[in-house]
Amino acid sequence: MADSLDSDAALMTRVREGDQQAFEELVRKYQQPVMSFVTRTLRDPAEAEDVAQHTFVQVWKAAHRYQTSARFTTWLFTIARNLCLNEIRRRARHPADSLEGTDSEEEGLPARQHADPAALAPPAALVREELTQLVEEAIQDLPENQRTALLLCREEEMSYEEIAQILDTTLSATKSLIFRGRETLKQRLKPYLGTGEWRRGRAQGAG
Repeated sequence: MADSLDSDAALMTRVREGDQQAFEELVRKYQQPVMSFVTRTLRDPAEAEDVAQHTFVQVWKAAHRYQTSARFTTWLFTIARNLCLNEIRRRARHPADSLEGTDSEEEGLPARQHADPAALAPPAALVREELTQLVEEAIQDLPENQRTALLLCREEEMSYEEIAQILDTTLSATKSLIFRGRETLKQRLKPYLGTGEWRRGRAQGAG
């Protein structure tokens, strides 16, 4: 882990000096995690691609602000989250702009959600596939802060301290967000695991 931190800091030192090759190396290393995080936050593949690209543009433009003593991924995902929030606010101000996003969102779903014949997959595999999709739906229904905290914790394996920095909140508040998010997921999944019933609808409560 320390070697990774040192290598990222070294690359960013070169980026601050205008080294485009170092920048491209960071992009190759982190473009997939950033794209995954942004896509799951915005739920629109086309917009997510634009925001992910803009994230790295901002990394290049703001390289002089990066402190090598800080973890690069914390700084990177803070930029990504802030840009996601800007996009969410834009949608709220101009909801008509997102009307066309419904079709593109559906077109961007993995093909396996449309075409896998049930007869070709073992029942256990189908159950796991369905459960994975329901967990994803439940995560997307969480308040933004809870969802972001869980995604960073589960997918990026970040520490509570790093997540607190990205969310610009306290360590105790971050632990509370993750705890409440996990408890909400458990409650959403309990009926399905017990009876196969699935209740749709957004989670209640503030972020």
